[in-house]
Amino acid sequence: MKVIDAHVHLIQYIAGTGASGEMRSCGGGRGMYSDGSVCQLIPPEWNTQQVTPERMLQVMDENEVERAVLLQGGYLGFQNLYSHAAQQKYPDRFLAAAAYDPASRNRDAIVHHLFEELCIRVVKFEVSTGSGLMANHPVFALDGEMMEREAAFAEDHGLVFVIDIGKLGSPSSQIEALRRLILRHPSLRFVVCHLLAPKQTELHAMEEGLQRLALPNVWFDLASLQHNVRPDQPPFPVARQFISCAVETVGAQRLLFGTDTPSNLCRFRYMDLVNTIAQHPDLAPEQKQLILYGNAKKVFWEQD
Repeated sequence: MKVIDAHVHLIQYIAGTGASGEMRSCGGGRGMYSDGSVCQLIPPEWNTQQVTPERMLQVMDENEVERAVLLQGGYLGFQNLYSHAAQQKYPDRFLAAAAYDPASRNRDAIVHHLFEELCIRVVKFEVSTGSGLMANHPVFALDGEMMEREAAFAEDHGLVFVIDIGKLGSPSSQIEALRRLILRHPSLRFVVCHLLAPKQTELHAMEEGLQRLALPNVWFDLASLQHNVRPDQPPFPVARQFISCAVETVGAQRLLFGTDTPSNLCRFRYMDLVNTIAQHPDLAPEQKQLILYGNAKKVFWEQD
């Protein structure tokens, strides 16, 4: 079965920021925030503080993954130029996304360079209170002036607009505001990360959120679902319950497989994440192929 991973991260340097301050490498594939808290970012057995394009390709080849979308986030630090260089070197395997802080004083020069000079085709906004924009800025409205400007720019430039709104129920998880933003930009492709990032107790809340965002130009990636609905172990019956609910709510044609590699490989085997879909007993073969491959190919690689 063909696979595209719609949510992975390269790491040239661990240079993250979040609610706990800046994060920098502290060895063993770990990062330390300014408050002293430590996170395992890269599997320790990899014996590295980087995730190079070649290391990612090794993981992909071992698991028969055809392509991957290289996303950005505050947790690891933006790796825009590193990801773009990987796409340039391996154009048949990688598609790079770029991220930026829309509150930057030189925002116009930044977007000009990333999307008009480098011609990056995907923009990623993580707005979460944990490690996104609302971790270091006051809470802002997702349908307010700032995000409206960014969505209009993305629409004008034919970008794919990937957004991580943080954990379900958090101040950044503004589903109604996001719905209003999406409705104002019907020709812009939106991908909402992490299936709204529900906890195990939030199946009904996730379903309600998906219903509000079930619009013709919206897709949802499944990255980190197994972690978010923990405790859950292979073959991930809890995650499968959430996936079945999502299929019933928005349809298999709106879901994208993603792993959030490398961090989730600290907890899970890659093939077990694939098999959450590939061996799901309640999904038809054509539904599995859409989620694992077809939808991502349509959203990220096929132009209208």
